[in-house]
Amino acid sequence: MVEHLDASLLVFIALAGLAAGFVDAVVGGGGLIQLPALLVGLPGASPVQLLATNKIGSIMGTTTSSITYFRRVRPDLRTAVPLALAAFGGSLAGASLAFLISKAAFNPLILAVLVGVGAYTLAKPTMGQMQKLRFGHRRPRRHLAAALAIGAAVGSYDGVLGPGTGSFFVFALVSVLGYGFLEASAKAKIANFATNLAALVVFVPQGAVMWKVGLLMGGCNVIGGYLGARVAVARGSGFVRVFFVVVLSAFVLKIGWDTWVQLTG
Repeated sequence: MVEHLDASLLVFIALAGLAAGFVDAVVGGGGLIQLPALLVGLPGASPVQLLATNKIGSIMGTTTSSITYFRRVRPDLRTAVPLALAAFGGSLAGASLAFLISKAAFNPLILAVLVGVGAYTLAKPTMGQMQKLRFGHRRPRRHLAAALAIGAAVGSYDGVLGPGTGSFFVFALVSVLGYGFLEASAKAKIANFATNLAALVVFVPQGAVMWKVGLLMGGCNVIGGYLGARVAVARGSGFVRVFFVVVLSAFVLKIGWDTWVQLTG
């Protein structure tokens, strides 16, 4: 399908992939840039094609940022691996059920969750600045159980719908388990890679992926993901927190508008 796009649309898709990769590497939520770009650039594609192609671009970016975070932050794999495995299982189940669930029905709920997350983050300015683990060394089983629950819940959401998955992972790891934003972002990238992989396990056999478009966007997502991860590591948790609030605000505006159109249309 790329052959039928003019140069301006190819540039548009490439820039969207670059921006999405950067945002996703820092705090998650690149899908709210990438998926709308696919909708605009490929109006004739079916919803499942757009979702599947978006996952190709996303997994290429999350692979790069996951490796970069792992090399530079060295996240504790005793939490990251179980989190990712639970996220994989949740996303696999969610993607399998996605065709049964209306996206429109989720918009008001997602909007309420995002407003709550943003308000909580702004009300606690020191949250995520320092790492203060809950359920830590004295209660490792509770820590692991909480990580598994986060992985399964957010992973299921990503399989069913997806936008904001990375940010939900970051928020849950910071607010529930007490990680700093930088450490939380590193673990979130590993888990987000797992959710993207699980969704593709469902979508690829259906022939839903537009490979040429996905690989173009994915290549640019890789560059954005690499740059975003390096910037986040260099600037630290304070920068990531600011980015987190900005991205959440964008989520609220985007989903709030969609909800308004849905209710008044």
